[in-house]
Amino acid sequence: MGKLDGRVALITGASRGIGRGIALELAREGADIVVNYRRDAAAADATVHTIEELGRTAIAVQADVAEWAAVQAMVDTSLQHFGRIDVVVANSGVASRVHSVWDFDLESYHKVINTNLHGVFYTCKATAKHLVDRGSGTIILISSIGADACAPFGAPYYISKAGVNALTKCLAKECAPAGVRVNCIAPGLVLSDMGERMVQFYGEGLISGIPLARGGLPEDIGRAAVFLASDDASFITGKILRVDGGAWM
Repeated sequence: MGKLDGRVALITGASRGIGRGIALELAREGADIVVNYRRDAAAADATVHTIEELGRTAIAVQADVAEWAAVQAMVDTSLQHFGRIDVVVANSGVASRVHSVWDFDLESYHKVINTNLHGVFYTCKATAKHLVDRGSGTIILISSIGADACAPFGAPYYISKAGVNALTKCLAKECAPAGVRVNCIAPGLVLSDMGERMVQFYGEGLISGIPLARGGLPEDIGRAAVFLASDDASFITGKILRVDGGAWM
């Protein structure tokens, strides 16, 4: 018996990195999975294949979450295939370039905000009513401890993640009367594609500064998502769970 037996989870940005880690851990606990991806169809298909090897059902659905119409179509496809959605994980995100606020070009700024904040909002907008109408389900947003640290030279990313934290609390209050829970996971350094690029750019000091003396793994975030999606977290909503090896205290 898995903690998520019989449930359907939609995970954005699930073809690789943290999203893939979440998809695999939810599948291990019995969930069927909608694997959203933006452009890497081969990686999405590989994730679907691995989920099927775990004995679960999965489909890959292409959509750029920065586009509202694409998000609507993704959710429609998911509902047509599975009939319902029980767990939503709004994970899609892109890194910010390293520039001061005054040197940041607006096109790059809007790319980060459109994916990391608007994309999460669109995903919630397109799915929350379905869960509320059914009176069950859970939504998990993926933020970052960067929203707490607000380091220099990455303002668009930190702004977007701070917005995700705020959206978590707003949506949790709106969904709670229907019994739908909304929480957020704020990872620290995770050794996915994005995290490994950060280590290459900033150096090993990023890891040595973590109290638990290692970078996180995608499955670390996946296991936290399993907890929040499961009945083990039935009395938890509106919370930001920082999974960071103690980096932010």
